[in-house]
Amino acid sequence: MNVLDEITQDQIRTDIPELAPGDTVRVAAKVVEGNRERVQVFEGTVMRLRGGGIQRSITVRRVASGVGVERTFKVNSPRIDKIEVVRHGQARRAQLYFLRGRSGKAATLRERRTPNS
Repeated sequence: MNVLDEITQDQIRTDIPELAPGDTVRVAAKVVEGNRERVQVFEGTVMRLRGGGIQRSITVRRVASGVGVERTFKVNSPRIDKIEVVRHGQARRAQLYFLRGRSGKAATLRERRTPNS
């Protein structure tokens, strides 16, 4: 284990659920407006997961007012209050960029089946 891994090991969060592309997640992020800080919830589909360890990030996409909005969140950031999985979607790809060209019902993914649960 190198020195950088030892330093970042205690900063990696353990309260983050297991995420996969296609999952619908609700990310509560802290937003600073002026001198006030509030929690803003962003709910959408996980389009991709990147990196590992302390640098892990997820890109979440949702359609707001007919316009597609994508936000990238650093999973281990202190600005992330919590991440909760609303539903597990079934995806056959690691990056779901094809969702950008779809809207409405065509942009929904099937629910992932879990054996015996």
